[in-house]
Amino acid sequence: MTAQKDRLYLFDTTLRDGQQTQGVQFSTAEKFQITDALDNLGVDYIEGGWPGANPTDSEFFEQAPKTKATFLAFGMTKRAGRSAENDEVLAGVMNAGTKAVCLVGKTHDFHVTTALGITLDENLENISASIAHLVKSGREALFDAEHFFDGYKANPDYALQCLKAAYDAGARWVVLCDTNGGTLPDEIYKITRKVIESGIEGARLGIHTHDDTGNAVANSLAAVTAGVRQIQGTLNGLGERCGNANLITLIPTLLLKEPFKSTLHSNVPEEALQNLVQVSRMLDDILNRVPTRSAPYVGASAFAHKAGLHASAILKDPTTYEHIEPEVVGNQRIVPMSNQAGQSNLRKRLGDMGLNLPKNDPAMGRILDRIKQLEGDGYSFDTAQASFELLARSEIGLLPQFFAVERYRATVERRLDARGKMSHLSEATVVVNIGGERLLSVSEGIIADGSDGGPVNALSKALVKDLGPYQSLIEDMELVDYKVRITQGGTEARTRVIIDHEDSTGRRWSTVGVSSNIIDASFEALLDAINWKLVQDGAQALGAQ
Repeated sequence: MTAQKDRLYLFDTTLRDGQQTQGVQFSTAEKFQITDALDNLGVDYIEGGWPGANPTDSEFFEQAPKTKATFLAFGMTKRAGRSAENDEVLAGVMNAGTKAVCLVGKTHDFHVTTALGITLDENLENISASIAHLVKSGREALFDAEHFFDGYKANPDYALQCLKAAYDAGARWVVLCDTNGGTLPDEIYKITRKVIESGIEGARLGIHTHDDTGNAVANSLAAVTAGVRQIQGTLNGLGERCGNANLITLIPTLLLKEPFKSTLHSNVPEEALQNLVQVSRMLDDILNRVPTRSAPYVGASAFAHKAGLHASAILKDPTTYEHIEPEVVGNQRIVPMSNQAGQSNLRKRLGDMGLNLPKNDPAMGRILDRIKQLEGDGYSFDTAQASFELLARSEIGLLPQFFAVERYRATVERRLDARGKMSHLSEATVVVNIGGERLLSVSEGIIADGSDGGPVNALSKALVKDLGPYQSLIEDMELVDYKVRITQGGTEARTRVIIDHEDSTGRRWSTVGVSSNIIDASFEALLDAINWKLVQDGAQALGAQ
């Protein structure tokens, strides 16, 4: 008979703890977008923020999203010297009208006497009365035990008294917080076991960790192994300082890895894992951040195999160098091309392009030689897959010539404006030939806020401004990242530019250009980006004169 699995609850605090990240402030519309993604993923709790803390949070709670998950407000326990019923800060949280409320309270004696300036007994009464007030009003009560692990190490008896005060008052969840993020997994496990042995059952305990030692995910798993049954975290590990436990990493680990897979079940169905990459990228898009390539499970490099030996084994059996199938989490396998590449890498990559060449086809050797020559000149194809594909198609004779660039010019003018302030304006001109017809486009580098985005931006806009019969295929292209690196020093310095584009389907591709001139290197990468897009979308070459 199969043993019954324990229920594990997932609590997301992206909208509250995640918003404490330096430089992050979600709009109300963005909060709704994130809430919808979390709800579709299947998390159990979505913490919306602190009602009254700022206008955005107040507006968000006034509109109150309708969710399958438990939507809750966050606040703090009442202050000493007044009743829970007469504390206006607590009342503001209660007035948000959520079915559940999470209150934070001190559990480290040092913080009680120093930060709050009250007695230890007064703090216990604040915790107990606040939680009892929530329960009496019919709310599901959660208690975030702030600085618990540091507090336990300093004064275990008092830290446990704080937990018991909340537990005995009726808290559904007592959450153990590693607020400073300095506790290590073995300590988390041992202390959590002590809490359970003190009489607080694991089914009423949660864990909330920060990543200041890079152990937030490991610490969360250690607590679950010890017996807690709620995990708090954020999308992409967003959070103050070094961030919080990353739910995007935790969720697939809990669903796919032992012993968690066999002993626990959550509200997240396994098929929902296929949306993880999309959810992770959605948050990066909202934050206007470039996704972390090395992110576990969802990063663009999470299933990238560069070494020839690895690629050879991957062709025979992907499990040789992959711990899961990338498609399970919505990712894909990549076999980059580089000067370390061998026949196995090349065959795999060409196969992904739909080009299955015979093993001894001379084009294979030409492609490898060309890659090694170009990378010796400063190119890098392991992060510019689109440029590699164009190179390979060219050597095989399967690259259409959609258009030819006859000339281009980019200028930057620096001048005093009408207010006497120094400003600059970039302008670019591009002349292309499509089937014998010459098209001239001119564009300024002005961006959305009215400032000058620079000569590369002007060139990009001019290139895509008018490509005649191909215009409809490139209108949804958006330049989303631009990276520059000097590959050689001194008078022979060469500049490598890698540009990322994305289209309306969510497809993202990278191209590379190298030159002693940064504008020329950028232009080369921009050309590759357009040509790759046209190839992928099945454009027909008209010929160029």
